[in-house]
Amino acid sequence: MAKKNKPKLDFAKLQGDLQRQFHNLDPKDPSLWPVLPRALLCALIAAGVATFLWFFKLTEYEQELTAERNTEQTLREDYQKKLVKAVSLEALKKQREQIQQYVIQLEKQLPSKAEMSALLSDINQAGLGRSLQFELFRPGQIVIKDYYAELPIAIRVAGKYHDMGAFASDVANLSRIVTLNNLAITPISKDAAGNLTLEATARTFRYLDPEEIQAQKAAKGGKK
Repeated sequence: MAKKNKPKLDFAKLQGDLQRQFHNLDPKDPSLWPVLPRALLCALIAAGVATFLWFFKLTEYEQELTAERNTEQTLREDYQKKLVKAVSLEALKKQREQIQQYVIQLEKQLPSKAEMSALLSDINQAGLGRSLQFELFRPGQIVIKDYYAELPIAIRVAGKYHDMGAFASDVANLSRIVTLNNLAITPISKDAAGNLTLEATARTFRYLDPEEIQAQKAAKGGKK
């Protein structure tokens, strides 16, 4: 039996056919173009649309993504800070309790208004107990603070140096808070016994009564 010869592909003819499809194209009516030019035109339009979406739409999405990533980072950092606080919450509660107890102890060292006279007497007795002679013991004007009142006392005593030191120590060890400020020690002229004069401002403090606290709040509210 005779073998059938396979038809050979004529590339020259194919190339010519393709080139003829691009001749005499009407730019006003691409629908009349042959198949290959129309396919290429559709591919170019699709590529243009994809490029537009990439440079405009996808760029917007990228900016949103970057913003969301920054938000995520901020939330992570905030979470880590809160986690550290949550882990140390018990320790902070214990510290708060210790501070409250310390404040209560300090408040116990502040006399009330009714106890101020007794405290002034204690300061005076502390000096007399050390053989000091009071030349001046003058309470000043009370200074009202937010939650306590401060009373300055101008004092001037005469006596021995070591007795003055013991007096200062006694004042520091009183059950109530008393401080000695602006200390000035000077020798007494023509005193053969070597006595000195101590001038100082003693400051003691007391807590405010509830009525005084309310008055303070009312005064601040009136100023606002």
